[in-house]
Amino acid sequence: SAGANCSWRHGCVEGEPPLSSFTAAGFNRPGLGAMASEQAQKLNRNAEVLSSPAVTMLLSQIRAKSTTQKDYVNAADRLMGILAEEGLARLATPMTVVTPCGTCSGLEAPLGSSLCAVDIIRSGGILLEAVRKVCPDLKTAKVLIQRDEKTALPQFFYKKLPNGIDKKKIILCDPMLASGGSALMAIDCLKEAGVVEDNILFLNVVSCPEGLRALAEKAPGVRILTAALDEKLDEHKFIVPGLGDFGDRYYGTAGYDEGLWGSDGK
Repeated sequence: SAGANCSWRHGCVEGEPPLSSFTAAGFNRPGLGAMASEQAQKLNRNAEVLSSPAVTMLLSQIRAKSTTQKDYVNAADRLMGILAEEGLARLATPMTVVTPCGTCSGLEAPLGSSLCAVDIIRSGGILLEAVRKVCPDLKTAKVLIQRDEKTALPQFFYKKLPNGIDKKKIILCDPMLASGGSALMAIDCLKEAGVVEDNILFLNVVSCPEGLRALAEKAPGVRILTAALDEKLDEHKFIVPGLGDFGDRYYGTAGYDEGLWGSDGK
């Protein structure tokens, strides 16, 4: 239950702007990015919504139903690069930088040897590769979890984890946080291997209140960095307004010929 002060029927908290206003062009307006993170933190104290005009521009392109596969892949890869850099920056440590003219405060990037990026196959691999591009010496891991289309419940199939993963900082990669079932199953898999929640940073493109609440309840130590907080899940457990099926749109496996997205079957 959302409690007496909340009304999630329309995806908003009474007296505050609807969540959808934080995921459209409003991100360009001063203060709304911080407001989106405040909304997210009411659902999950460890959640942060990344905001900038560049994020809004790229999100708008991959959300648009008319976007072709070529333009979708281009925009998605650019957005993944921003998420990867921002994720790594949140694992950085303070340092003093010696410049040619003096000193200043800065951040030191984490060592690749201290990190392991984990993707939830298949769309998570898109984000994982963006992380590997900027930190090529980190370890990687794969977890295969698929949603049962009839029950909408996650099913675990496969894992491949590197030795010593319990001593690494984990970057968990999956573009969509819907009900949270797949993410929680992946987190449980990592915890069984000795990883502690406080060492996990979950990167995703679009989240929703249901998923943030689920992680707050069952994996409260996990940090979340997302590019958007959407309104809700619909009756089929899809994020609204969302962007459709991230993997199908990126890989072109379905939807274009059927007219679900893209234009002229492209």
